[in-house]
Amino acid sequence: MSLLKKVTEFAHSPQGRKVLDQAKKYASDPKNKEKIDQVVHKLFGKGGKSH
Repeated sequence: MSLLKKVTEFAHSPQGRKVLDQAKKYASDPKNKEKIDQVVHKLFGKGGKSH
């Protein structure tokens, strides 16, 4: 089974939906959104360019 298929099945399971709801709540907090943006910029550089 491919990784993508496993992830998709998990996302559709009750446990996966619970985790996704928690992630959405976390990401909606302005402080947490700033932390997420900082990590994205560290990983991909400013302007969203991938290396």
